[in-house]
Amino acid sequence: MRTREVWRIRRAGALDRLERHSEALPDPGPGEARVGVRAVGLNLADIFACLGLYSATPAGPFVPGLEFTGVVEAIGPAVSRPDTSGEPPHAVRSGDRVIGLTRFGAYATAVNLDARYLRTIPPQWSFAEGAAFPVQALTAWYGLTELGALSPGDSVLVHSAAGGVGLNALAILAPLGARVVGTVGRPAKRDFLVERCGLSSDQVIVRDRDRFGAQLDGALAALRLDGFDLVFDAIGGPFFRPAYERLRPEGRLVLYGAANFMPRRGRPDYLRLALRYLCRPRLDPLRMIAENRSVMAFNLIWLWDHVDRLSRAYDRLASLMERPPFIGRRFGFADAPAALGYLQGGESVGKVVLEV
Repeated sequence: MRTREVWRIRRAGALDRLERHSEALPDPGPGEARVGVRAVGLNLADIFACLGLYSATPAGPFVPGLEFTGVVEAIGPAVSRPDTSGEPPHAVRSGDRVIGLTRFGAYATAVNLDARYLRTIPPQWSFAEGAAFPVQALTAWYGLTELGALSPGDSVLVHSAAGGVGLNALAILAPLGARVVGTVGRPAKRDFLVERCGLSSDQVIVRDRDRFGAQLDGALAALRLDGFDLVFDAIGGPFFRPAYERLRPEGRLVLYGAANFMPRRGRPDYLRLALRYLCRPRLDPLRMIAENRSVMAFNLIWLWDHVDRLSRAYDRLASLMERPPFIGRRFGFADAPAALGYLQGGESVGKVVLEV
């Protein structure tokens, strides 16, 4: 039996309830592998879960975290499963460097996980780069291609384009020749996108809620576009309707987050959240018929119950992404609370990673 360190929150509702513990980890069960963790990817969903604002938050104490990388230390007994995918299972072996996708539990120095949720890291990638990949790359792939019906040459608005999901979205859009407009919250992030992704300054908007519609019109005019085929939105709030109103006929708005509800402190301000909820965007379905526009929404954790689709998604992503994810900031495992505070502050570019 192995000893491990974990970050556990005893009860959702405040970030300061996150505590570090040492505990025993049993041997891996049937169909599982034990992985010695080397890096953990952080996501805004981790913060929302710790604050009790995430629909999939476990009841009672839980270990946050949806993704990690590490080395396979042990393999549990084999288990026979029907192959419903028509493809051979992706096998891992002791000693493999792997990426793991979890439904919570990644803030740990070792993890037992169903081996179907493990995949080997590309040999040229570091552990940190691997940990930056699964959640945000799968989110971008599923939202843009599966729901958004992305076609070559589409005009696409990507909110939070300098974040982890946004950078993965840009990597997916580039080889398809999409005409892209990205939005960011700070001028420094605009400069980053111009330098790293080759976007022109006309293609990047520093969001201003009071004149966001005019900002979109200026970007569309600069690119000689009459609207967007696809809007990829993780913010909502006051930026939702101006983008929706600039969808072309058959345009799709795909919503995968609500960063507008992110609390400013380590615990929710329920009055502020209630006011934002009451002011949330509303659409008339009958008017949408006349406008010929669509709104779709998803939570990536839904794919956890459809593991047979993950292998195909990873393969498709490998064919679209030419370089590993960008790591914006690295923290030690002992600094998980500080890392979450940094991510919550909105200053991060790319991925924030804990290194064990």
